[in-house]
Amino acid sequence: MTGYKPREIAKILVESLKNMPVVVLSGMRQTGKSTILLNQPELKNRQYFSFDDFNVLEAARMNPEEIVSSTQPITIDEAQKFPEILSYIKKVVDKKRRPGQFLLSGSSNFLLLKNIAESLAGRAIYLTLYPFSYRERFGITKRIPVLIYFLKNNKFPKVEVKPIKWGNIIKGGMPSVCLGEVGNPDIWFRGYEQTYLERDIRSLSQVGDLVSFRNLLKLVALRNAQILKQSELARDAKLNVMTTARYLALMETSCIIHRMLPYLRNRSSRLIKSPKIYLSDSGLAYYLAGIRNLGPNETLSGALWENYVAQNLESILSVHLPGTEIAYWNIQGRYEVDFILEIGNETIAIETKSGTRWQEKDLVGLKAYLNSSKNCRAAILLYNGKEILKLGDKMWVVPVPVLLS
Repeated sequence: MTGYKPREIAKILVESLKNMPVVVLSGMRQTGKSTILLNQPELKNRQYFSFDDFNVLEAARMNPEEIVSSTQPITIDEAQKFPEILSYIKKVVDKKRRPGQFLLSGSSNFLLLKNIAESLAGRAIYLTLYPFSYRERFGITKRIPVLIYFLKNNKFPKVEVKPIKWGNIIKGGMPSVCLGEVGNPDIWFRGYEQTYLERDIRSLSQVGDLVSFRNLLKLVALRNAQILKQSELARDAKLNVMTTARYLALMETSCIIHRMLPYLRNRSSRLIKSPKIYLSDSGLAYYLAGIRNLGPNETLSGALWENYVAQNLESILSVHLPGTEIAYWNIQGRYEVDFILEIGNETIAIETKSGTRWQEKDLVGLKAYLNSSKNCRAAILLYNGKEILKLGDKMWVVPVPVLLS
């Protein structure tokens, strides 16, 4: 087994506990939430309860006031399994508000669970633990992220990197897999899928037909990093549109997928345009899509590559620039850019390619965006090479491992 590896979210997690009465840490199952709660030095003196333990859960149901009334700071793991306890936490917080009273975690996006979000309104801050990032996996979290360095200095630092291997993409960032704790990732992901379907989904909602849900999940993996066309997805899954929408909402609530909205100046329009859909981990996407022997010529390799970059950007920005929105840009199928980072009043456009070489045609979408946007700070083409090149006032070509460092 690998020793405890501190996560970048830990710093902001500890800081949040000094300022808010309730801190909520969510993320997909097996990303390491419980590991942080039990091993991060600043959290070890808290009273710990896990609702994953049946006996603890039953005790909480019988006498919730006994758990929440402790004067000692309290940590509740898998809190979404007994959402009723939130009303008791609300009463305690409203009676005497103290920073760091409650630290809750769970394998669900609490903001998408209506009753929980309403109970904690104005009392909680929400954080997300993403799968292991490139920085975390290779132990370079003590230095400032290259993306943040660029924003401060308008140039890229000299960083020696090696091209990212496809093995990194198909392993993704689930700790047990990417840290080499399992010999056969396929077996681990199979067990993960079974646990997710039989425990997480059934605990969140009454899904009568898990076979249909599982088929839809695999179809989503095959459409990874694509614009979501819900009616087509429903047709292929042999489900009606309403059921498909409900199942997708469950996948999102359980942190397995996330939707990326299009970048439009009119924020209201973003909500009604079709989002892109991503799996939360490239390794899980690889497994669910049924791909084997992935290489640059595999049809879905580009989508998995984009997925890997997306999850790393989310991880970096959630800690170092919280509140930054990531969107995609698409103009009537003529021009597109994979990611638009909206940082305050400025944007950064990022296009990513998996090859070790780049071509002039790879810059078309970035140039179109630059020409159409006055607030664009930089347009960056990511590729899997080694050299950083500046092509103009705002145009850069940068190795992927540099930007993710």
